[in-house]
Amino acid sequence: MKVIQLHKNETKLIQRAAKNNREAQHVLYELHAPKMLSVCRYYIKDVHQAEEVMLNGFFKVFKNLKSFKSEGSFEGWVRRIMVRESISYLRQQKKIEFSVEDEYLDRDSSNNINTNIEVAEIQQLIDSLPEGYRMVFVMYAIEGYKHQEIAELLKISEGTSKSQLFKARQMLQKKLKELNNSSYGTN
Repeated sequence: MKVIQLHKNETKLIQRAAKNNREAQHVLYELHAPKMLSVCRYYIKDVHQAEEVMLNGFFKVFKNLKSFKSEGSFEGWVRRIMVRESISYLRQQKKIEFSVEDEYLDRDSSNNINTNIEVAEIQQLIDSLPEGYRMVFVMYAIEGYKHQEIAELLKISEGTSKSQLFKARQMLQKKLKELNNSSYGTN
């Protein structure tokens, strides 16, 4: 029953925030900011820049709140704004580069590595990926976008999206294996 109550409260908050009620906007911000900073941080290495992008994203959220149609979750709607804002920021910084498109090979890229690494270490591994690899990997593996959607958002071909994901997975597997080998026997 708490879930229903929370949903009703959030719906009322959204309605009040859409009417420029600053208190309602603040409560919505407080509810969603931690997750949205995490979303921005997936794309942007520097936490301060990710925070700035998140704030710009919330500005857009509140500016366009009247266009939220309650078709799906509010969090998902906000999340899409944060992803687009992160991509826009990286474009402005001219930090998006994609390697030359190779023929995409649909090989099994499952992870057979047994590891107990921390979330911070995983984030560091993702951060170490080249920009194009990282963006496609995060959008596909973490955010759940399809290759067609990624291609449209990043203005690349589906083949490039698939190739970037394949290369990102290969690179991550190699780095995980190196991390496992270097820490083997130290625990």
